[in-house]
Amino acid sequence: MLKLSSVLIGTKQLPAMAAFYEKVLEKPADMTDEGFFGWQLGGAFFGVFEHSEMGGSAKDPGRVMFNLETSQVREETERIRAQGGPVVHEPYEGAAGWIATFSDPDGNYFQLMSPIPMG
Repeated sequence: MLKLSSVLIGTKQLPAMAAFYEKVLEKPADMTDEGFFGWQLGGAFFGVFEHSEMGGSAKDPGRVMFNLETSQVREETERIRAQGGPVVHEPYEGAAGWIATFSDPDGNYFQLMSPIPMG
């Protein structure tokens, strides 16, 4: 069985991306190295790293999205919005619970989602 271990985003604007995700995740990076910031999020690792060929805004921002789980999607949406996080889609209730979509400084999409009951 495969298990997701990490999600990495390459960028030319590392300081802006690292500062943005520190605000969204409400904590400093758990790991830093020259050109890299990373956070342990539950059972997976999330990182942003300097990449010389990843300039400009994402051409297809919804092609790959990652989800951050929270039981307080609406409240977290307001917190992230107040910190300057662009809301792409306001919170709505879907079949799996509440979902809201955001954009990071490079234009990549990520979502807040209610916990999905497994089992």
